[in-house]
Amino acid sequence: METGIKEHTNQGKKLIILGFVTIGILFFMYGRYQDPQLLTPSAIDTIQRIAYGFYIILMISFGAIAFGMYRYHREKVEIKGKDISSIIALTTWNSKSRKIFVVTFIGYGIFFSLVSGTLVYQPEVDFSYHYGATIPSGFIAPCCDGPGYMPQVIIYLTEHVGLNIIPINLVLQIIVSYLVGLNASIAVNAYTISKKGRGASGIGAIAGLFIACPTCAGSFLSIFIGTASGIALSIALTQLQTFFIAISIPILLVTPYIMAKKLRNVDGSCKINPD
Repeated sequence: METGIKEHTNQGKKLIILGFVTIGILFFMYGRYQDPQLLTPSAIDTIQRIAYGFYIILMISFGAIAFGMYRYHREKVEIKGKDISSIIALTTWNSKSRKIFVVTFIGYGIFFSLVSGTLVYQPEVDFSYHYGATIPSGFIAPCCDGPGYMPQVIIYLTEHVGLNIIPINLVLQIIVSYLVGLNASIAVNAYTISKKGRGASGIGAIAGLFIACPTCAGSFLSIFIGTASGIALSIALTQLQTFFIAISIPILLVTPYIMAKKLRNVDGSCKINPD
């Protein structure tokens, strides 16, 4: 019985790993089509079809990761083990924690979309007038930029509201939003036991805001130190994109384990029973 449960848990892990590996390979492979010299009239239709395929595979990969995480989480709850991963699973399986996770995931995702430029609001610009766009409409731009930044999906929802979906931004947005939601759902239970770990989670969330759009920090700072200096700072921050990723994601990954330790009984079992 125990062997069967472990096998199911491993299958969940495999789906998660497969999904992320597929996304990495997808970014690498599509990056090979980003040479502007390849964008000949005869090649445009082919690259456009590849762009559509890119997002189909990306969505399938997200689905595999989501199902793998659900399966892994569920099996950890059923096992009711005493390891930290099981404590995290048991803590976040109750209905209250799930609701907080969903609200935080969606809310933070929307906020991330705004600061990263995925969700665009330009009240001073009429999309139909300035860009000749049909409202509503959308298209996929297949070329040309660095790996992970193409193909972009551009959608005009209204005259002033639109979406600019960049693959790397989308992936990072989902990862960071999930981790922030996970931290929030655990913190609800851990808060009554210990206040430790809350600061680290907050730092990770703030740093995570600038993963996909580090230039946003320069935009905010330009309000206080002047436009020219803000632009210069934005350029500098762009070069530190990897630094923001290195800070935020590890913090958001480690914090649940820190908080989960406060939710263990002396015998190693979880202090909270899932609903």
